[in-house]
Amino acid sequence: MHLMKVDPRALKDNPDRLRQTKSTPQADALLLATIKAVGIVQPPVISPETDGGNGFVINAGHRRVKQAVAAGLEEIDVIVVDAASDNGAMRSMVESIAVEPLNPVDQWRAIERLVALGWTEEAIGVALALPVRQIRKLRLLANVLPAMLDHMAKGDMPNEQQLRTIAAASLDEQQQVWKAHKPKKGDPQVSWWSVAQALQKKRMYARDASFGDDLAQAYGISWVEDLFAPADEDSRYTSDVEAFLGAQHEWMANNLPKKGVIAEVTTYGEVKLPPKAERVHGKPTKSDCIAMYLDREGKVQSVHYRMPEAKKLKGKATSGSESTSDNDIGAISKSRPDVTRKGIEMIGDYRTDALHEALGRAPIEDETLMALLILAFAGQNVSVTAGAGGVHYGHNRLAKHAAALFDADGKLAFDTETLRVAARSMLIDVLSCRENATNSGIVARVAGDAIGANTFLPNMGTDDFLSCLSRPALEASCKDTPVLPRQRVKDTRATLVEHFRQGHFVHSSALFAPDAVKLSEWLSSSEVAANDDEEPEEGVDPLAGDLSRDEAGEILDAAE
Repeated sequence: MHLMKVDPRALKDNPDRLRQTKSTPQADALLLATIKAVGIVQPPVISPETDGGNGFVINAGHRRVKQAVAAGLEEIDVIVVDAASDNGAMRSMVESIAVEPLNPVDQWRAIERLVALGWTEEAIGVALALPVRQIRKLRLLANVLPAMLDHMAKGDMPNEQQLRTIAAASLDEQQQVWKAHKPKKGDPQVSWWSVAQALQKKRMYARDASFGDDLAQAYGISWVEDLFAPADEDSRYTSDVEAFLGAQHEWMANNLPKKGVIAEVTTYGEVKLPPKAERVHGKPTKSDCIAMYLDREGKVQSVHYRMPEAKKLKGKATSGSESTSDNDIGAISKSRPDVTRKGIEMIGDYRTDALHEALGRAPIEDETLMALLILAFAGQNVSVTAGAGGVHYGHNRLAKHAAALFDADGKLAFDTETLRVAARSMLIDVLSCRENATNSGIVARVAGDAIGANTFLPNMGTDDFLSCLSRPALEASCKDTPVLPRQRVKDTRATLVEHFRQGHFVHSSALFAPDAVKLSEWLSSSEVAANDDEEPEEGVDPLAGDLSRDEAGEILDAAE
């Protein structure tokens, strides 16, 4: 180690410098003013390049060197030290902590950098006078999603409980949640509560487990230590709730007492005893039964209960078989189902994906396709605000149309006429042009125009409707009629009512043909929405089954 003078412009920045967070402009301005007034009080620390160059790399004092250049100093004093095996990482960290407290994110990253350079957690703990558990906690925080760390370094930090939840999640989960909650241009603050809620998982703790390592291994349970918990308690946990509960159930089954049952719990976490059972709150006797169950935390709990004595029949001696048996424990609760709720949900996802792929690719006859469309409207996830009044749900009002397509064996079996009637009835219940919540929008107008619904419009040449027209509209309705506009609007309206009493009048605004501009806008918006979904394979129309797009187009052209 020796002191020397160098040109600050000749010094090279250390790419692995400890302090990565940029200093504030106010702090830089204060340091610049100090250097101009009294110079550099504490010389920066440099070391020779190790990659074969002849220059020097800054180990500590990057801001001092930068502001010395800004102050226009030709030379500055520096301390030259030998290059360390870790590129001066530990030396730089210790000195930086002594000069000014590190940004928490810089500290987390510095710990991880030391480990990457060959330092053990124990050695880092000794050098920084920190427990090894704290070093592991800081390393865990250093492996949070880099985008989150960069934002935290700006000063927008979550609290410790939120950090605990975020750090416990995988990087893929963090990335998905960050994409939805990252700061916007108009709102630079992050709702860390929302981020933590999205990453929150149910934890089952090892201290609550009754099973041992053998069952934990059999169910694939791996314990994770909660480094944020107090060091003097067992904080190991798993987020695999189904595996934990399965191991607990198996332990209860293997350790069930002679007069014991495995009971279920209510939604409020209370044990469900067999019918007519009386819970024993005092000291149990040898004849009492035991019910074992899992509480809301997954702990094995047990309660004692007794069954009522059987009533003796009058005039008959009670035999041993007829008397209350000491082994009477009541009706045993249902055993754990073969497929858990999570498994049922996974099966639902698998079925849905397979159904969607089959609907997009499998060849389907036209009549079957129409029948499936009717079935879709009968689904329990469908609700239609119908024009006939009220809200119709697929599993009640609309289901009657789909039920007509089944035979006595519960199979789809129908003739063409039955299918037509069901389709017409379903469309009648769904489509509406009423100007209220039941309005189906422009698609109902297009449907009416396609099937010639204009011819079914009623006579609008009535006083009720014509009174809704303005003077210009009312006078325009006289076109192609022998009626001439009168001086007063009421006279013109009365004459038109009399003229159309035996005729048929439909106002042009009532025709089903939609406005071309609105239809174009709807088509454009629908195309944009379609483009947001995953594109199908090139040259394949998902609605054409196994046919290519060109082959499907030829068939459609031939049909026209």
